Amino acid sequence: MQHDKVLILDFGSQYTQLIARRVRELNIYSEIHPFNKIPSNLDEYKAVILSGSPFSVRGEEALHPDLSGIRGIKPMLAVCYGAQYLAHFSGGEVAPSSTREYGRANLSFIKGNEPFLAHIHTGSQVWMSHSDTIKRLPDNGVLIASTHDVDNAAYRIDGEETYAIQFHPEVYHSKDGKRLLENFLVDIAGLKQDWTPDSFVEETVEAIKEKVGDGKVVLGLSGGVDSTVAAVLLNKAIGKNLYCIFVNNGLLRKNEFQNVLNQYEGMGLNVKGVDASDRFLDALKGIEDPEKKRKAIGNAFIEVFDDEAHKLEDVDWLAQGTIYPDVIESVSATGGPSATIKSHHNVGGLPDFMKLKIVEPLRAIFKDEVRRVGATLGIDPELLGRHPFPGPGLGIRILGDITAEKVRILQEVDAIFINGLKTWGLYDKVWQAGAMLLPVNSVGVMGDERTYEKCVALRAVESTDGMTADWVNLPYEFLQKTSNDIINKVKGVNRVVYDISSKPPATIEWE
Repeated sequence: MQHDKVLILDFGSQYTQLIARRVRELNIYSEIHPFNKIPSNLDEYKAVILSGSPFSVRGEEALHPDLSGIRGIKPMLAVCYGAQYLAHFSGGEVAPSSTREYGRANLSFIKGNEPFLAHIHTGSQVWMSHSDTIKRLPDNGVLIASTHDVDNAAYRIDGEETYAIQFHPEVYHSKDGKRLLENFLVDIAGLKQDWTPDSFVEETVEAIKEKVGDGKVVLGLSGGVDSTVAAVLLNKAIGKNLYCIFVNNGLLRKNEFQNVLNQYEGMGLNVKGVDASDRFLDALKGIEDPEKKRKAIGNAFIEVFDDEAHKLEDVDWLAQGTIYPDVIESVSATGGPSATIKSHHNVGGLPDFMKLKIVEPLRAIFKDEVRRVGATLGIDPELLGRHPFPGPGLGIRILGDITAEKVRILQEVDAIFINGLKTWGLYDKVWQAGAMLLPVNSVGVMGDERTYEKCVALRAVESTDGMTADWVNLPYEFLQKTSNDIINKVKGVNRVVYDISSKPPATIEWE
């Protein structure tokens, strides 16, 4: 089945992925491409959206897209930078704003009988995020909406299906943002709303059958949502020709290796569990630097996985749980260098000597869509609701060098924290939670004895995609009980602290 597609041109906005997700919430398929790498076959797309940008259209570094095959030919919505770009380079004027145009605002004027603004009323809250403002509309520009501070908040181009807005409809703060996108995509551009989890499962299973045929596929399972949903999709397509390998790197949560194996067995997956704990701990001996730890864990995994894969005969394919953000983030929107915050365990793949063809059933969808697809496949909601857990596991939650004793301590602490969240009904209100073992000892008193033992930090955040995150205000009573349980039950810990940093500026993990 051929779906109608929306092309989103990325100018480097932090909200670009959010535009794509909002479009997909309307059951319409969307793709993100850098503004300077526009697909050659534009016939595949029924509408185009231009994203915002941290750049200014007035600056020497202004980003210039080639819109010759788009403008006036396809319905186009220009958001923020896109709106300013159309104005600045088409006879209008963009200037630095004299008032602060960031945050919540309300539409004070809406032009009547405009399909783009149908069902949206005066007073509707929108979200602004720009330092420039449009002083004069471009040639043939028609004003269709204003706020108290921004006269040219929205306009259209006469004679074209081109619309432009200075606010961001994709963020939750724009209360009618989804309606606005629906007006543009469905009522104006005429796209069909048929991109659903059910259709994705059906089409992906058929595509896997066609691509893989009778070939054998090997997949490294992690116990997480992405690899699990990928495994179930592949199993639905090729059955016993899928060989899953679940490696215990010795850095999993307490009892997780056996618990996850039992869960997979109940799902009918062909899974082999490999306990390589000692191998990983040996590889990590004496290493303190976070990046070196990640690389040591990654290299050890490749070696173990390769050993096990070679025991299988006639395997042609390697399956990976790559999701759409991994694909997008591998290409810089502005073509410039991007800072490496930390290396990701799932980027870089396996070495060339494995010589396997790649199949990635989830590479077109976002994390929230993966969960919806998982629900359609009938996967246990408890598994789909699992918090994200880093590939290097507790290895990047133990600051400093790693030993078997430190792993034991952190597994016990983590188990008390996570089980406590579940018991108190808090687990599903948190996006990700975990404990960090700090490389410091502190003085304490237990009974009549002075102690000098480890300090642990608890971390719980709320987020939608992990790109930004706020710390969760957990009840004091819960934190008090958890702290007491940890100090009383975990030998080697005498102090518990709670991390109240948000991302940015902090990251979710400590390493």
